[in-house]
Amino acid sequence: MTALLQVTGLTKQFPLKGGRVARAVDGVDLTLDAGEALGLVGESGCGKSTVARLVLRLIPPSGGSIRFAGQEISALGDTALRPLRRGMQIIFQNPHAALNPRRTVFQSVAEPLVVQRVASGAALRSRVGALLTEVGLPETFLWRYPHELSGGQKQRVCIARALALAPKLVVLDEPTSALDVSVQAQILEFLRELRMRQQLAYLFISHNLAVVRQVCDRVGVMYLSRIVEEGPVEAIFAAPRHPYTRALLAAILPPRPGVLPAETLAGDVPNAAAIPAGCRFAPRCPRRMPICTIDDPGLKRVAGGSPHSVACWGSFSD
Repeated sequence: MTALLQVTGLTKQFPLKGGRVARAVDGVDLTLDAGEALGLVGESGCGKSTVARLVLRLIPPSGGSIRFAGQEISALGDTALRPLRRGMQIIFQNPHAALNPRRTVFQSVAEPLVVQRVASGAALRSRVGALLTEVGLPETFLWRYPHELSGGQKQRVCIARALALAPKLVVLDEPTSALDVSVQAQILEFLRELRMRQQLAYLFISHNLAVVRQVCDRVGVMYLSRIVEEGPVEAIFAAPRHPYTRALLAAILPPRPGVLPAETLAGDVPNAAAIPAGCRFAPRCPRRMPICTIDDPGLKRVAGGSPHSVACWGSFSD
C-alpha cells in the first residue's frame, strides 16, 4: 500500500550573513499511512515545526522529496498546490492568535469552504453548523467572536476549520501547549477520538513525549535538524535506544535502573549553522566513543526485526 505521506532526504537551509547557512532540516525521512498518527518531538529549535511547514508546502524545501497521496509536491507552485491543499490542513499552537478577533465563529470556519468554492448560502450554513457539532460545540456559537470563547473552545473552532474540507492529513503543531492543563487533557482525548472516527492521519508536533504517547502510534525524536530515533510509541517508551531520547524520557518518567537511568545532558544544543562532524549529538553524549566525532551513524533499524530505528554508534554496539 502506498503511504499517504512519504518524505525522503528533506532539507531546508536558511541563508545567514557572511555566506553561511543554517541547516534547519537536514536529511529527514518519514512515512505516514492513512489513518496513522506520527509524533515529532524534540527541544525548541530542533526543526520539527519547519518539517511541518515543509510537508504542507507553506515554505519551499531546499532539497529532498515530498510525496502526498502518491504525487510529488516538493516543486509544485501555488496554482498546482491549491487543489491538493484540500487534503492537508494544520492546527496551530496558539488558538488565541489563530482566530481573527473581528470575525465570527461562522466566518472563521466557513473561510476554507468559501475559498475552495465548496459551499455557499444555506448549504454553507448547514455545513458549518455540522462542523461545530462534530467538535462538541453548540450551533449557538456560530455568531460568537473569539473574545467570547475560552481557550479550549477556540481550539475546537480551529479544529472545526481544519476539518471543513475533509482532509486526509492534519498537521498539529503543539496544539495544546497554549492551553491550561485541564483543558489540554480534554483536547487530547478529543483529538484521539476524532482520528479514530474519521480515519485521519496526524503529524503531531510536540516537545512533550508524554503528550505524543496519548495520541500517536509512532514517534520520531528530532535533534539538531534530524531524526535520531523512530519507532512505535510503546517501543520508544519501553526501550529507548538513543541517549537523547533517554534524557527526554528521564525528564517525565521515574528512573528505571538498567532501562531509563536518571540522566541529564551537559552543554547546549550546537548551532544549526555549525553542526559538528560525525554524530551531531556527540558533544553532549555521555556514551561518546571515538567514532562518534568522526562518522555520522545514520538512522538504522534496530536488530530483531522491530520497526524501530536509531542513529547511534553506541546503540549499534550494544
